[in-house]
Parts: sequence; C-alpha cells; structure tokens
Amino acid sequence: MKITVLFGTESGNSELIANDIAAEASSAGHETTVFDLQDFDPANFTPSEFYVVVCSTHGEGDLPNTALPFAEAFDADPPAMDGIKYAVFGLGDTFYEETYSRGSEHLDARFSAQGAERVGEYGRHDASGWDLGSDVALAWLPGILEAAEAA
Repeated sequence: MKITVLFGTESGNSELIANDIAAEASSAGHETTVFDLQDFDPANFTPSEFYVVVCSTHGEGDLPNTALPFAEAFDADPPAMDGIKYAVFGLGDTFYEETYSRGSEHLDARFSAQGAERVGEYGRHDASGWDLGSDVALAWLPGILEAAEAA
C-alpha cells in the first residue's frame, strides 16, 4: 500500500512521530512518503494513496503554524475527496480539556466534509501522560494499517 504521512507541527513533535510512523510502515513493506502540511498541495490528494495525518494543537485549540498554509489553500479551493481514505493521530494535552487535540480535529472535519473517509480509531497522544508520543502512535499504527487494507 502507498502511504503518505502528513504532519502539522509547532514544536517538532508531530514531525518526529510522522517520521516514526513512516519508518514503521516502510519496514512492514509499504511505500511511504512524509510531507509537512505546509509543503503539501490539497489538490494532490489521490485515491491511490492512504493518508495518515499527524497534527498537534496550538494555542486555544488551533492548528499549528505549519498546518496553516495548508488549511488556507484547502479552504480557498476545497478539493473533492471522494475515494480518499485517511487516519488521524492528534497531539494535545488533557490539561486543556476543552481544546485537547482540537488541531487535528480541524483537519478531520475538513476532510470528511469533502467526502474523504476516516478509517480506524482516531489516535491521540496526551502530553500530560507518561507515554511517549511515538510509542502511542506505533501501538496505534497496526490497527490503522489493517483497517486501511480492509477498506
């Protein structure tokens, strides 16, 4: 399966997790690429690839800085996303319970509104917990890959 991992980050944590996800998927035999959301054109979504979105939350539940250009381009000319399948792994801190992992939810809402289908469980990492983000993401990934292959 061809997998594109997209990340939006403020401090670099999402990028690290995205690279770990890509490495793990690659070692399982999948062809993977990784893009910072600011470098990905929303018009380039294709049904021949599966997308894993890793996105942190900034400020009051907002998108992180590297996701803002993508969101602006997406909103200016929303792509038709019928046939697009994706998974989401959000980063946040439950200390801010009302805005926890909200950054990733902004992207999820955009994708589903344009006809894309999220598969598998919504992954989340809580910065208030003891687990490392990559450990949580890599434990989440096998279920996502299985769901993507079945979808």
